[in-house]
Amino acid sequence: MLRKRHSERLRDAELRAVARREWRGALLAGACGVAALLAMPTSPLAAQQVGQITYDTYTLTNGLTVVLSEDHTTPVVTVNVWYHVGSANETPHHSGFAHLFEHMMFQGSAHVKKSEHMQLVERAGGSMNGSTTDDRTNYFESLPSNRMNLGLWLEADRMRSLAVNQTNFENQRQTVEEERRLGVDNQPYAKAFLGALTAPFDSSGCFAYAHSTIGEYADLNAATVDEVRSFHSEYYAPNNAVLAVVGDFNPAQARRLIQQYFGDIPRVPAPPAVSCVYRYGTGAKQLTVTDSNATLPAVVLIYTAPPQRDSDTPALDLLASVLATGESSRLNRSLVREARAAVTTGGGSNSYREAGVAIFLAIDNQGVPAQRVDSLLNAVIDQVRNDTVSTAELTKVKNQYRSDAIRSRQTTMGVAEALQSALWFDGSPGAANEDVARHLAVTAADLQRVARKYLDPANQLVLIVNPPAKSGGAH
Repeated sequence: MLRKRHSERLRDAELRAVARREWRGALLAGACGVAALLAMPTSPLAAQQVGQITYDTYTLTNGLTVVLSEDHTTPVVTVNVWYHVGSANETPHHSGFAHLFEHMMFQGSAHVKKSEHMQLVERAGGSMNGSTTDDRTNYFESLPSNRMNLGLWLEADRMRSLAVNQTNFENQRQTVEEERRLGVDNQPYAKAFLGALTAPFDSSGCFAYAHSTIGEYADLNAATVDEVRSFHSEYYAPNNAVLAVVGDFNPAQARRLIQQYFGDIPRVPAPPAVSCVYRYGTGAKQLTVTDSNATLPAVVLIYTAPPQRDSDTPALDLLASVLATGESSRLNRSLVREARAAVTTGGGSNSYREAGVAIFLAIDNQGVPAQRVDSLLNAVIDQVRNDTVSTAELTKVKNQYRSDAIRSRQTTMGVAEALQSALWFDGSPGAANEDVARHLAVTAADLQRVARKYLDPANQLVLIVNPPAKSGGAH
């Protein structure tokens, strides 16, 4: 989400820390400066220091997958539901439906009044939120452990009986449109940068990733409540969801409550699989757009990248960090500190379930033409393609990745998200215990290999973002 009421923002920072695939916010933040992560010393036991997550998993007869991870360190429990639906599941002329339901799911159900969900959680001393990406929508409650039953009951009630009616639909449609106006349309570079994420994909072959998650005005305005109700019926069901419970709880009690609350919710036919056909290296392209909110030009280099489960993804993650993470990154050193051609740089690798994108950007310094910034950006990319990354650089980005994983797993919410993500993107919750080791095993040769493969000029789209032309000598 790009904008929420105060009660819905309580855990946004935590979500951003643990959901690395939700890179949109990090990309937009890059327009205002990229903060360096703290480095930590390495050791042969680095992967083990992150800690192994213990878990148990089973499936109810209605198809709901359950993941339990017991941890009595603190008297807190997180109830976390992932619905396997995001903007990638939308169809042409129906964009924004998944994001719309992120809002709709707080509008009441059979036994919960409109907006009462938030009030009940906060009165119990907990916090809650929801978020939408291309590949999934999540909802969670983090509560004192003696109120686990509240989180389970709330999630079950809206899974069973969400109030999808004209009043709630119209209200939340307006909310989503206002969110887009405030968070995208009125923010410099935001619309262009979000467009960069979809640019590598063709709507006819991969509509899944060729449109934005937040939705288009025309589609939202044309939508009917029957269409919205149909979308809900197709995707928001137990057999298209995973329930993770993490923290201080009794497993036998948790199983009993889950069966009691969720067990008789009916399953639905399996929704259609996401289809995405794309190719690498289709030829260098360039696109120029005007941003009415921008005061300085910006240059964005966009590359088609592999999906999350691809064996090249860990190396591409670390390569992106070498290039764009922190003040010591290659892009910041070259363009900001040395050439003084840019006021900021940023970027990263964004891996979806069926595809991926790598993006690197710079906002031009005053009076510096976009062509020079484009040239400098490409020079840095060419260097990493042609020369081996230093041992110090590789050690730094591995430390950054490991420290990020350690921080994220210090909360029950972080562990829940790690398990959910591993199951949906990598096929098993156990992949969460292998993720850091996979990244720490990456070599300098791996970085150069993926740089040559994916950061190839033939796989590049250059986006030039220009501010409005000045008229009549105005300043």
